[in-house]
Amino acid sequence: MIRISCFLIILSVTPFLGCTKENKPGPITDFSKLIQPVARESILAEEGYYVWGGSVVKGNDGLYHMFYARWKHETYFSGWVTHSEIAHATSEKPEGPFKFKDVALPARGAQYWDGLCTHNPTVKEFDGKYYLYHMGNTGDGQAMQNLNFTHRNNQRIGVAWADSPNGPWHRSEQPFVDVSEDENAWDALMTSNPSVTQMHDGKYLVVYKAVAKHKPAPFGGPVTHLAAIADSPTGPINKINQRIFYKEGEMFPAEDPFVWYQGSCQKYYAIVKDMHGTFTKQGVSLAFFESEDGLNWNPATNPLASKLEVVWEDGTKEELAKLERAQILFEDGEPVMLYCASGKTGEFPTRSFNIHIPLRVQYSKND
Repeated sequence: MIRISCFLIILSVTPFLGCTKENKPGPITDFSKLIQPVARESILAEEGYYVWGGSVVKGNDGLYHMFYARWKHETYFSGWVTHSEIAHATSEKPEGPFKFKDVALPARGAQYWDGLCTHNPTVKEFDGKYYLYHMGNTGDGQAMQNLNFTHRNNQRIGVAWADSPNGPWHRSEQPFVDVSEDENAWDALMTSNPSVTQMHDGKYLVVYKAVAKHKPAPFGGPVTHLAAIADSPTGPINKINQRIFYKEGEMFPAEDPFVWYQGSCQKYYAIVKDMHGTFTKQGVSLAFFESEDGLNWNPATNPLASKLEVVWEDGTKEELAKLERAQILFEDGEPVMLYCASGKTGEFPTRSFNIHIPLRVQYSKND
């Protein structure tokens, strides 16, 4: 029997008061100060499965819908690249408890570009419709203790859409973000891990992971991130040939960006996994970036969003083995919950889960 555990946490969020001269949401200058203590039970785990990367949206049915990646323990932790599927759980509250409902994007056959694996979802609602962006791939279907590079290098970005987060989901027959035909392009080998936000002008910013063919196979490289702009949530896209979240000379500085446009202060922000402490100087961590246009990014003045740690509600601080795949839930345009893929030191990778971290809304009384 499948059992999902996701327990109640208490949000400590100031109600949104609007953007007025006396009390308006100001720019986020230090994301780490928004992070609040977490209830020990505030995780989503599923018996028999690895759980990874939850993304939540409020549905037109009044429920909260989480989309997350899962794959069976017997396929090893590296089975994310061959056997992951995107599952769907619901809750009456954003903090849970979430209950498994169905598999939103199951395997559909090796003949499809995303036919054997769907992974790393991010769900969005635009103008009353729901869009599920994800990585997909196909290949030989072999689970390995080490990474299966046939599947890894077949990664592409897709989008599914529906009138309700309950589905049915219409899956794209072709990738939403495919590799470039130019062998020298930054995304000539693979594309993955999409993040999408509506821009200030109504267009859609797409940020994604890309791997070039500049380095030897099968890994290739460097691993970097690119941006594209679309007129609609399903494309087509216009790629911007400009690397972001990178440092010259580093092969793999960043991973798993989550980007958003903060209308209350008219800025773009991103939470990014810092692979080595390149941007935070704190080792593996979550880094905070900002941008004026969504294309040119810089680490924030206070770039450390979070170390690999959690502060529990009883005041205990605990180091974590993993804290990544950041996804944020917004209420009234402000971030209120941070969802991350995680695992405890000493337990990971035998056990992985999503952790739900409440956020405090930051206000500024300055004009």
